[in-house]
Amino acid sequence: MNLAVGFLTLMTISTATTASAQEAERDLTERPNQARLEKTIFSPLDLPTPNSRRLASGAPGPDYWQQTVDYEIKASLDPETRIVHGEAHITYTNASPHDLEYIWMNLEQNAFREDSIAAAVGAATAIGMSETEGDGYTISEIKSGNKALDFQVYDTLGRITLVKPIKANGGKFEFDITWDFTIPKNVFRRFGIRDFKKGKVYEIAQWIPAVAVYDDVHGWNTMPYIGTGEFYSNFGTYDVELTVPSEMIVAATGELTNAKEVLTSDQYAAWKKAKKSEETVMIMDRDDVGKEGSRPTGKDTLTWKFHAEDVRTFAWACSDAFIYDAASTSDGTFVQTFYPAEGLPVWGDATQMARVAIEGYNQRLIPYPYPTASNVLGAEGGMEYPMIIFCRGRSESSVYGVTTHEIGHNWFPMVINTDERRHAWMDEGFNTFINGYSTADWFGEQGLSENDPARFAMFMTDPKQMPVATPPDMLGSMELGVLEYMKTGVGLTLLRETILGPERFDYAFRKYMERWAFKSPQPADFFRTMEDASGMDLAWFWRGWFYENAYLDWEVSGVAKPKPGVGPRVRLDNLGKLVMPVHLRVTYTDGSSEDYTRPVEIWFQANRVVIELPGNLEIAKVTIDPDKRYPDIDRKNNIWDVEKRRAEKAKSQ
Repeated sequence: MNLAVGFLTLMTISTATTASAQEAERDLTERPNQARLEKTIFSPLDLPTPNSRRLASGAPGPDYWQQTVDYEIKASLDPETRIVHGEAHITYTNASPHDLEYIWMNLEQNAFREDSIAAAVGAATAIGMSETEGDGYTISEIKSGNKALDFQVYDTLGRITLVKPIKANGGKFEFDITWDFTIPKNVFRRFGIRDFKKGKVYEIAQWIPAVAVYDDVHGWNTMPYIGTGEFYSNFGTYDVELTVPSEMIVAATGELTNAKEVLTSDQYAAWKKAKKSEETVMIMDRDDVGKEGSRPTGKDTLTWKFHAEDVRTFAWACSDAFIYDAASTSDGTFVQTFYPAEGLPVWGDATQMARVAIEGYNQRLIPYPYPTASNVLGAEGGMEYPMIIFCRGRSESSVYGVTTHEIGHNWFPMVINTDERRHAWMDEGFNTFINGYSTADWFGEQGLSENDPARFAMFMTDPKQMPVATPPDMLGSMELGVLEYMKTGVGLTLLRETILGPERFDYAFRKYMERWAFKSPQPADFFRTMEDASGMDLAWFWRGWFYENAYLDWEVSGVAKPKPGVGPRVRLDNLGKLVMPVHLRVTYTDGSSEDYTRPVEIWFQANRVVIELPGNLEIAKVTIDPDKRYPDIDRKNNIWDVEKRRAEKAKSQ
């Protein structure tokens, strides 16, 4: 194993034959002489010591705290120069028990500078650039009151040194910042620009110089933005005014508070109608795009105002090419879609796709907590922000697939606020897991093929494979997809469908969400909650699946006939380092068959076990994992067949 907590060393085994009952008996009773290690795959995980902030149950404790950052922003876009100009008044509330002498800021646009860490390690490709481009932020002013603040920039981070510390337990600090940046021409990850026949679509994200997270685990979170790891940020309230050319429609995080000012009277009436309709209502029709009178007249620019509470960031999009339609879910979430005509006909169904996805998640998870959800077709292939997602795709399967994945991110990590820079599996993998069930909401039941453990087994044979728990910036795009998305999604599906069962899993998973909604859990909080609420020790599963690159390879290595007082026996060898519960299908010589299960604990002491079965019938055939529920990498040794063995023996003679 890669870690000291690996499973017991595998020993050389002999294969039982049917040459004689005596030989089979000897093979089945012999056990490998295993060296006993201080720790095994079943040992408790080496998790942080519980405390009054994060309890042993996995719940937030009575002393749990987190910071709040509120933003009042006025911003504008100049389409000719691609410059975004912003001015923000920021209020930082220090809920921690510590006085803070400085503040760290995330300056993610600086990743596009030629001298950035992202450029140096070649990670610009992860954010959609063949080469770096741009000067990042130009911060023209940062002050508190009328006094300039000491501000030092280090790559994608900036430090504000304070004259007086921000007092613990509720102290506040207010400051103002003014900045500009130019949207790089070539970027198409996270945000960007794309041309369409009737105009351009601008998607603007990770655009605010934002206060970094200060938490009880790492203090100030100062990991640089390289591109693969996404973000970890504070909850807060955003009041944002966005000024753009009057011909443009704007989509954004939050509720539009001045719809009557930025829509025509007909559009405003349709907008209000859509808020009460489960059927899609057209607000800006295809034929109206670019048409005279389709936008409020008399001004060169319009200012759109949005309000959002309990969100961890703010993103927006605008275009003069947008078709705009909307509907509402059964419980009143306002679902909006913004897309150019090139998205038709499939994007004409996108509002219903998002509505169906949200309602499905509402039934399985905790209710969608926000008043609105918007989907935008533009440059970005798929990216999520609170209440707004960016998608691209033309086929029904791709549009729904990306939509349900990105809207799922409004649960993970927009509400359950995980640290995506360190633990990408806690958002990408959780979404891959829930997406597997959401697909059926639109296309009908298709089984669990998206997260099928048996099909995933082929990915587990690479000896260089890294653990799921590897930080995303240390992974290439292929490893990121296989580990953080696929392996996590498959693992949780395996845990739900086969190990715990749906009722037991769902109760625990929902309890995790309820406990950590609008808070910031760590991996230990998830592991502990799942064990606490399901009532099962799962250290063997977390270790083998998330912290190791272990694989599963079972072998039915022998069978013995019954004898007086002893039933027929089956010998199983575990040739891999992963352990799982056992499911056997046994066919007897009289033609009857029975299924037998054994818990994972049968592997406590050795990687070879002998299972005695009831009755006195002789065994003709044994299959381990007959329904292919587990990720066994080699199924050729999963079957023991007496007739086949006799034929092979006769042939060899």
